[in-house]
Amino acid sequence: MTDIPIPTLMALLGLLGGGVMGFTARTARFCTFGAIEDARLCGDFRRVRAWGLAISVALLLTAMMQFYGVIDIQQAVHLRPELTWFSLILGGLIFGFGMAQIGTCPFGSLVRLGTGDLRALVVLFVIGITGYMTMRGITALLRAYILDPVHINLGEKGAQSLPVMLGISDPSSLFILSAVIAAILAFWAFSNADFRARKGYMIGGLVIGLTVAGGWFTTGYLGNDDFDPQTLLSFSFISASANALVYLMTYSGSTINFGVGATGGVILGSLIASVVKQEFKLEAFDDGREMRRYLIGAAMMGFGGITALGCTVGQGITGLSTLSVGSMMATVSIVLGAIFGLHYLLEDTFKDTVSAFLRFREE
Repeated sequence: MTDIPIPTLMALLGLLGGGVMGFTARTARFCTFGAIEDARLCGDFRRVRAWGLAISVALLLTAMMQFYGVIDIQQAVHLRPELTWFSLILGGLIFGFGMAQIGTCPFGSLVRLGTGDLRALVVLFVIGITGYMTMRGITALLRAYILDPVHINLGEKGAQSLPVMLGISDPSSLFILSAVIAAILAFWAFSNADFRARKGYMIGGLVIGLTVAGGWFTTGYLGNDDFDPQTLLSFSFISASANALVYLMTYSGSTINFGVGATGGVILGSLIASVVKQEFKLEAFDDGREMRRYLIGAAMMGFGGITALGCTVGQGITGLSTLSVGSMMATVSIVLGAIFGLHYLLEDTFKDTVSAFLRFREE
């Protein structure tokens, strides 16, 4: 294994981790947008609890690796000194609204593609193109010169980590706080009898959380090479989808990495699960109206996800496992955008949409 170039090793391990996530999401029905939809429209919080359990597991294991010096989580982009609050909120709202138009996030689209849904292929192409445009193309100008400059510099505090902002900086206290928050999330998840009765939801949350922590270990420990150090990151599927598309088009001009491997892994894992369960089926758009909605939603996710520095997985699990205040802001914004997007699809007028959005939940 030591003879394998580090970027290739990262990609292979990303492929493995992505495969686990794709297989788990397909078999255990783990879906962050589905969790929001169930909770908002049906009052069913079981999949939200699975999401919370995934965060709990990822948070605890990430804190353990940081405490024992296995990784330096302070190097993660989620904890950079600049809190680009305007970009995080606006990007999260746009991403969430776009996600509602499609009915899933980029991670869910990768899972759907593995089941034969050709609509997801179109969605991923659009996410990849608009995402890359927002990273390095023409729409990056809007992000870099108008949105991101509106920020709070937390350089004096050290990072946008919740514990650090609360004045907690010694390693033991940091670990204890992370462990307490993880325990609270896990207790909340398991306190519901209906959730405990669905073994798939429990397994899904546990496995996804373990895999996210494994991503930090892969890039932060195994990728910590003196001659070719890798960027510390874990699973996120906006920039990864964009980079995967560019890698496929410019093979000799791009370098494979963890995210590219993870993107392919999710598709492969979902494909295996759908074949095993005999659920693989080719699907396409019903009509032009549905296609337009998907194209608009995908473009919004591409732009919003890059602007918010991640998706429901990249910020909603991976980012939250670092206790990043920015990730909390982005995740809340994504959820609010998704709820508004849901009601936009269900209501007849904008006034009705706003009215439904402001209600606690549908009765």
